[in-house]
Amino acid sequence: MTTSDRLAHAGADHPPVKRAKVGVLLANLGTPDATDYWSMRRYLNQFLSDKRVIDYPAWKWQPILQLIILTLRPSKSGEAYRGIWNNELDESPLLTITRNQAGKISEAMAKEYGGDIVVDFCMRYGNPSTDSVIQRMKDQGCERIVFFPLYPQYAAPTTATANDEMFRSLMKMNWQPYIRTVPAYYARPDYIKALANSVRAVYDKMDKKPDILVTSYHGVPMRYLTAGDPYHCQCQKTTRLLKEELGWEDTDIKVTFQSKFGPEQWIEPYTVEEVARLAEAGKKNIAVIAPAFSADCVETLEEINEEIKESFEEAGGETFTYIPCLNDDDEHIDVLMNVLKNEMSGWV
Repeated sequence: MTTSDRLAHAGADHPPVKRAKVGVLLANLGTPDATDYWSMRRYLNQFLSDKRVIDYPAWKWQPILQLIILTLRPSKSGEAYRGIWNNELDESPLLTITRNQAGKISEAMAKEYGGDIVVDFCMRYGNPSTDSVIQRMKDQGCERIVFFPLYPQYAAPTTATANDEMFRSLMKMNWQPYIRTVPAYYARPDYIKALANSVRAVYDKMDKKPDILVTSYHGVPMRYLTAGDPYHCQCQKTTRLLKEELGWEDTDIKVTFQSKFGPEQWIEPYTVEEVARLAEAGKKNIAVIAPAFSADCVETLEEINEEIKESFEEAGGETFTYIPCLNDDDEHIDVLMNVLKNEMSGWV
């Protein structure tokens, strides 16, 4: 044991303690380990058993989930993932992109603060698990951790459940690291500017500009809104700020919500239906962007680029343009760094 591994006041027989560091932990939704039936079933079981995602009573929901949904859905979901799978690395695009984001942030942190910042990433569902990564960071000497759910807008089924899982991990530790959770950052001027620049970059390359831009957000049940979840309002404000940054009129942009699941009412309008209505109303050329996602995933690469696009074209639409998420674009990394530097204030 070196002197740097020993507490200054401890005796020679004291167990080694790593030099104190600050950790940055990026958290995203999750990913299956593979696209086969059983990998998909494990992933979907974890995801759809989360009370933040499906809050029906267990006695009512679990028989439906275990006997019906997890019998039928893994094959369909596996097919969707196979269509977008990163075959070179044998992983989902979300995993690839989140790793790249963590790598770039790690490089930026090292450049600005030296070697005492540990940057890592985890998934709420699947691997690398939140529990395993927090333990790894603790083992590396991280006494303080900034936990960053990568969702610009707050929602209970995204931000809150990521925080829940992180705190459950702390419950297993005798010596817990100090934790700061990062708030929603949807209204930050640098984030809005990055979104606007991603739109401009695509539009500037087009001979004919789209008739309208659809901002498609992941949906939630309507009762979440009435129960006080701020997600819907934050989505609306994101689009308004984007519109103002672009200098557009109200008619140039439209808010919609995708990924409806189950029979109950979700917040509307539904993207898959709205793009068809736009086509029928004469908006034959549209673009779609997904501002609620920090990284492209099955909901953007498969659902938007295939299912929603198909709905638009079947209704008479002609040109459908998907604008990618900010992903590991350098401007996006700068935004995330600015958020983190604010939340790390006083720690570094």
